[in-house]
Amino acid sequence: MGQRKHISATTRKEAKRTLFFARLKDVPTSPRKMRYVADMIRGLDVNRALGVLKFSNKEASAKMEKLLKSAISNWEQKSERRADNVNLYVSEVYVDSATMLKRLRTAPQGRGYRIRKRSNHVTLYVNERTQNTNDNEQKTIINGTEN
Repeated sequence: MGQRKHISATTRKEAKRTLFFARLKDVPTSPRKMRYVADMIRGLDVNRALGVLKFSNKEASAKMEKLLKSAISNWEQKSERRADNVNLYVSEVYVDSATMLKRLRTAPQGRGYRIRKRSNHVTLYVNERTQNTNDNEQKTIINGTEN
């Protein structure tokens, strides 16, 4: 490997050490249904997000709950601390579409209708909530003035 590539690879590795995430690939649900679940937990504290996912009726919430637990475990491994004592929150959730299985269903008069079985990739980031992020989120605008 050339020197320039080696330097850029090491900087990328250093940047990734501060990110705490988990990925779930090729989930056999449509991205639209998974995005609905992702929107429910985006920005919530980890304990509250686990509660929301546990009592949700959506099928995708069970997979998202497992992914969130994995991200918490990754955070504990990298930072060598327990998640119970720290104020963790779901900082980002991405749901991207994956491969699509295309099938044909028989239809009347010799035709065939297309069936598209969609799947997705989910990436979930957790981060430690600092004092600055709390202040920014708690600022609200009431009657045009910041509070």
